[in-house]
Amino acid sequence: MDKLRLGVNIDHVATIRNARGIAHPDPIRAAMIAVDAGADGITAHLREDRRHISDEDIAELSEKLTVPLNLEMAATEEMLEIALRHKPHASCIVPEKRMELTTEGGLDAVGQHNRLAPLIRELSAANIRVSLFIDPDEDQIRAAADLQAPVTEIHTGLYCDLEGAERAAELERIEKAVALGSKLGLEMHAGHGLSYETVKPIAAIAGLRELNIGHFLMGEAIFVGLDASVKEMRRLMEEARQ
Repeated sequence: MDKLRLGVNIDHVATIRNARGIAHPDPIRAAMIAVDAGADGITAHLREDRRHISDEDIAELSEKLTVPLNLEMAATEEMLEIALRHKPHASCIVPEKRMELTTEGGLDAVGQHNRLAPLIRELSAANIRVSLFIDPDEDQIRAAADLQAPVTEIHTGLYCDLEGAERAAELERIEKAVALGSKLGLEMHAGHGLSYETVKPIAAIAGLRELNIGHFLMGEAIFVGLDASVKEMRRLMEEARQ
């Protein structure tokens, strides 16, 4: 089975920094530690309200990273301009509501087709690999393929929130979505809410190529350090693939 890549989201290092309005802790330093611990890429969400990652963070990450940068962004002209200026390896288009605590559910690729299509064309023309963050829904997967975004990232938040038979049913739904996306020629990723407890069944899905994980790793780093939290997540992912 192909290696499953790990993208580490550093947003919430910036959340802690911004709580005091000072320079510490530095999300760029966190990115470097994560890479040294085995992260294959770094993910950062530049929100419209700049509640965590800042424009300066994106500029510095673009300059200093030796691994791919995945810029999570809303489907707006402002974010498109920023992406085209910095040219990250990838841009993952996510839904964004000003009052939400975190991304709540996947992008509506079906209903927003006409809004998304020109953004995807411009990003792709700039050699930025476009990803759409969507729920494990057949219609949404087919819409993503129709939009010709090469990557689809499946939202795993509901799976992580459920328990028992309901979680098992959501896992099956994710597996079917990954299989369909792969059949349609999409590169399939997954992320949101994954922890040591929930990651292995997702990591075991053969068609997945990358997981993006952030909040849990940053929270666990308070107790064991970021290096150790990333290494343990990597170990669990690799164990699931064996």
